Amino acid sequence: MRILVIGSGGREHALVRAFGAEDVHAAPGNPGIATLAQTYPDTAPTPAGILALARKLSPDLVVIGPEAPLVAGAADALREAGIGCFGPSAAAAMIEGSKSFAKQVMAEAGIPTAASFTCGTEGEADQALAAFGPPYVVKDDALAAGKGVLVTEDLQAARAHARACGTVVIEEFLDGPEVSLFAVADGVRAVPLQPAQDFKRAGDGDQGPNTGGMGAYAPLPWAPADLAEQMVADVVQPAVDAMRRRGTPYQGLLYAGLALTRAGLRVVEFNARFGDPETQVVLDRLDPESSPLAPLLAAAAAGDLAGAAPLAWRPGAAVVVVIAAEGYPADPVKGDEITGAERPGQDHAYLLHAGTARDATGALVTAGGRVLNAVGSGPDVATARTRAYELAGTVSLRGGWYRRDIAAGL
Repeated sequence: MRILVIGSGGREHALVRAFGAEDVHAAPGNPGIATLAQTYPDTAPTPAGILALARKLSPDLVVIGPEAPLVAGAADALREAGIGCFGPSAAAAMIEGSKSFAKQVMAEAGIPTAASFTCGTEGEADQALAAFGPPYVVKDDALAAGKGVLVTEDLQAARAHARACGTVVIEEFLDGPEVSLFAVADGVRAVPLQPAQDFKRAGDGDQGPNTGGMGAYAPLPWAPADLAEQMVADVVQPAVDAMRRRGTPYQGLLYAGLALTRAGLRVVEFNARFGDPETQVVLDRLDPESSPLAPLLAAAAAGDLAGAAPLAWRPGAAVVVVIAAEGYPADPVKGDEITGAERPGQDHAYLLHAGTARDATGALVTAGGRVLNAVGSGPDVATARTRAYELAGTVSLRGGWYRRDIAAGL
C-alpha cells in the first residue's frame, strides 16, 4: 500500500514507523522520518499543497497528522479528487477547531463534560470566572497548538488569558486523573485504541505552563480493564452518532481527553487527530503482525470498519519522554546543533524526531519546541521508563531539557 503521511513531528514519525514495510511517503517530514520514507520538505501544509502532491504520487491512502490542515479542509479536497484519506472533513474537524462547537455536540449527544460558558467579551468572561471560582479553567475557543488552555488559581492571569484569546470557553475545574483515548472511526462505528496518559505541564510535579505534551505512557496499570469500552459507550460512539445525525459523519481519528472524576467520566476535550505524544506510546504497543495499522486506517477511510477484528496489543508498556529546546513553550530556540540523536535505535529504546532539521552544513539542529521523543518499552511501566530516560540522557543539546517525573511511581 502506498501511503502519504502529512506532518513533520514526533506523531508523524511514529505513524511512519508503525506503517513498517508499506511504501511510505511524508510531507514535509523531518530528518528522522527521512530515514524511513521519501520526504517532500517543500510541500505547503495547505489543502492545495497536499492535493497537488497526492495527485503526483497517487497514494492509496493519505493520513493527515496535524489539526490545522484538517480544519482547513484538506480531507475534503482529497476525497473530492477521489483520493482515500484518513482524517475528518472540515465540518467534522470543528470538534477540535472550536471548543464551543464541541460543547454543543456533547450537549446534543448527552456526553458528560464540565459545565461551561462561551464568552466573547471581557464582561462575560468575568461573570463566568466568578460563577465557577478557582481553579479557573480558560480555553481558547480556536486552535492553539495544544497551548490554548490555562488552569490557574490566579484570577488576574485567567482574565488576561481570556482577553488575549478573544472568544473563550470557561468551565468548571474537573478533578481526578486524565486519560487519552484514540478511536478510529468510519462515520458510523468506532474502534478504540489503548488508553494512555500524557503530561501537559512543562515542569515536574505538573507545574508551569501548558505545553503540547512533555511525555506519556501506556497502558494504564491503575485503570479498570474495561475503561476503553466504557469510554466508547459513554463518549466516543455518542459523539460519532451525533456527528452523523448532523450530516457531517466523522471519518478519521477521534481523540477524547477525559477526566476520571469522583462523579464519573467527564470529557475535557475532543481532538480531530492522533494526539502527540500519546501516539508514540500507543502505536509502540500495537501488535504489527496481528493488527497492522495501515489496513485499519484504510478501512476507516473507506467507511468499512464493520468487519474489523479487536485490536491486538503487545504485552508490557511504553513510555515517551519529550526533549525540548531552550525557551519552550514560550519562545523555543531554533538552530542549535544536536548530537547523539542519530545512533541506531533498538526495539526497546529509540528516538523519534519531533522538531529537527538539517542546517546548511548537514548538521542536525533544532527546528521546534519539542525536539526529540525518547521512547522506551519493557515488561512494565517502570522498566520502560528507565529505558526512555537512559536514552534521553545520551542526547546533547545546548539548553535542552525534559521533565524528570514522566510515569514516575508506576
